[in-house]
Amino acid sequence: MARAVRIVVATLLLLAAWIAVVAMGTRDGWWRPLPAPHGDVAGFITAEKARYLTESKGNIALAVLSDGHVAGTYFNAHGRPVDGASLFQVASMSKWFTAFGVMRLVQDGRIDLDAPVSRYLKRWKLPPSQFDNNGATVRRVLAHIAGLTDGLGYRGFPPGSKLQSLPDSLTHAADAMPFADGHVRVGIEPGTKWQYSGGGYALLQLLIEDVTGEDFNAYMRKAVLIPLGMTHSTFVDPDPAHLAVFYGPDGKPAIHYKFTALAAASLYTSVDDLTRFLQAQIPGPHGEPAGRGVLKPETLKAMRVVTTKIYGIPIWGLGTILYAPNGKGGFVVGHDGNNFPAINTTARIDPATGDGIIVLSSGNGTLASEIGGDWTWWHTGIVDLPTIVFEAKSTLIILAAGAILIVLAAIVFAWRGRRRA
Repeated sequence: MARAVRIVVATLLLLAAWIAVVAMGTRDGWWRPLPAPHGDVAGFITAEKARYLTESKGNIALAVLSDGHVAGTYFNAHGRPVDGASLFQVASMSKWFTAFGVMRLVQDGRIDLDAPVSRYLKRWKLPPSQFDNNGATVRRVLAHIAGLTDGLGYRGFPPGSKLQSLPDSLTHAADAMPFADGHVRVGIEPGTKWQYSGGGYALLQLLIEDVTGEDFNAYMRKAVLIPLGMTHSTFVDPDPAHLAVFYGPDGKPAIHYKFTALAAASLYTSVDDLTRFLQAQIPGPHGEPAGRGVLKPETLKAMRVVTTKIYGIPIWGLGTILYAPNGKGGFVVGHDGNNFPAINTTARIDPATGDGIIVLSSGNGTLASEIGGDWTWWHTGIVDLPTIVFEAKSTLIILAAGAILIVLAAIVFAWRGRRRA
């Protein structure tokens, strides 16, 4: 009996150790080949070209930055060509820019980062809750820890449809994705749990308009986009001559959906404009400060401070995803985006080195994030959390195979012991 207990305990310990090994190996990419030797930008782009050509029937615009400068690009499409000036709808990447707009108001003393967001709203209020709505502060809304349970996810409105008003959308979004609740309200204790909220960023859109008295797009272009040199970027009415074709996963042209929740999902921008935005995250070559006067360097740093961990992994700042530690006390930062039916985008930069990547695509709902994950692994040697989620199935197979071997070994060991006995 004692021997059986020892075998069970040893098996459990080995299983626990195997789980730890798989978790560590997944995060550190032990079984991931590098797409190219470190620093070989041309080799990296060649590897990702192959991924695009096999996985997408849509379009792609890609740029890799090294030390703040464009070191390589790749453009391709199955229809009308795209280039650095082509405008893509970048989906949830819009939130990173909205955060810039909010932090500009914080920096200018027009709002308090730790004040309840409701303090600044004139046209709509959070509905009554069993929790304290005052706990939904501007900081927490930016970081998705304000207790909002809308789950949005906006699908958008097809051409010819009347857009919902912003207050009505906050009450119940008519274009909510099927999995979303769609009602913006405080449904859990603020500050206790990270829960992604597109509705929170629609709330910030309303805050910006109510505080400034300006239309959201007009404010964002005046305060953020144009000062950063992003003169062709807009949240509404993109230049049709430069608008990239929208593709579905079947390779056919897809519907161009439009949004009430501009701040959450509706920025149109290009590789050229995003390059300027990433360059503004670091000091310029001629002594220009990071933030380029739109935000102060210390404000940028505040946006990159860890506010949330998921599975123990730092993942979120203020409107900014923290993809992986950069080995210099900070993180590779940026944001991804997904819109229906198959828009996927990412923009990432290591503020310590000026190395970064931009991928804008449609026709594959995960392609840009997969390429961005490859780049993060290639640059840092650490696999980011979105990539871990994408590859969860293969990781579980590795985990299960090892666990089965451990259990089989324990059974064989126990059986041999009984025979000797």
